[in-house]
Amino acid sequence: MRHPRSSLPVLAAASAVLLTGCVAEPGEEGGAAAEAYPAEDITLYVPYAPGGPTDLAARTVGDCLGADFGRTVVVENREGASGSLGMQAMIQGGTDGYSLSLIAVPASATNPLQEDVGYTNDDYVPIAAVTEIPSVLAVGQGSRFPDAQALIAEAQQNPGQVTVGVPGATTSQAMELQRLAEQYGVELSLVPFTGNAEMTTAVLGGNVDAIFINASQDVLENIEAGSFVPLAISPEERVDYLPDVPTLAELGFPELTNSVSVFGLAAPAGTPDEVLQTLEDGVAACLEKPEVVEALGDQYVPDQFIGRDDFEARIDEIVEVYGPLLQE
Repeated sequence: MRHPRSSLPVLAAASAVLLTGCVAEPGEEGGAAAEAYPAEDITLYVPYAPGGPTDLAARTVGDCLGADFGRTVVVENREGASGSLGMQAMIQGGTDGYSLSLIAVPASATNPLQEDVGYTNDDYVPIAAVTEIPSVLAVGQGSRFPDAQALIAEAQQNPGQVTVGVPGATTSQAMELQRLAEQYGVELSLVPFTGNAEMTTAVLGGNVDAIFINASQDVLENIEAGSFVPLAISPEERVDYLPDVPTLAELGFPELTNSVSVFGLAAPAGTPDEVLQTLEDGVAACLEKPEVVEALGDQYVPDQFIGRDDFEARIDEIVEVYGPLLQE
């Protein structure tokens, strides 16, 4: 179990419903429309395929916001181009608060740093984080590596010979292992995959020596079943649900703490502050509801609510750390 989250004072999300009676007529100022928000249904884009952790986060929070606001939140999957198609759709939907997106940080922030994806990090604003999932370095049952020290020792003795699966060549997992090589001289051979299912098959089949993967529910189930053996985890501190797994920082790599996937909501830049505040308060209220926390996974809901300012600071840190690597 996680530590209890602090209960933050939030505006009652239901108050937004009361405001819907003040629907702005055409020609009214944008401020009046913002005060009436939400006066119609909201579209929430998911830049990834149905069924994954981003989809679960979007649908869980979308359903809660819809119930509290008295409006329908329509979740629409727009997978493709490493998540940029969904971001483009959200940005093109306008700045009135009716076009939102689920963002997956670091990916949403690092994509525009490496190529033209149709948006920049100035084109959207974060609203609030919904879940955060750390990455875990794991091997399959019966691996020749009993612990992280053994894997690292072999990588030091035979640079580039230990293979590690990662969920994409420019994900936080790949970036952190690249930093492991550049800053600490531990060179692994990275093998990109498209998702957890592929990575699971690869490590259990012996096609890679290890995987550096989001510690999502399917991965935790494999760990509990003994199919995966966790060697290390990425946050600054150990997590309650894998208490015996050391952090990379504990193993002598204090800089490697950024491989944590944060899923949250974002809106196009230029969305009125009143609308953003209503949405931020709405997410905060949802994350206090036991049924929402249970659906998302209690272990993945942040202990401390991550609102607009903190979420933006997290994105800025990712851009600062990973930007130079992606632009080499």
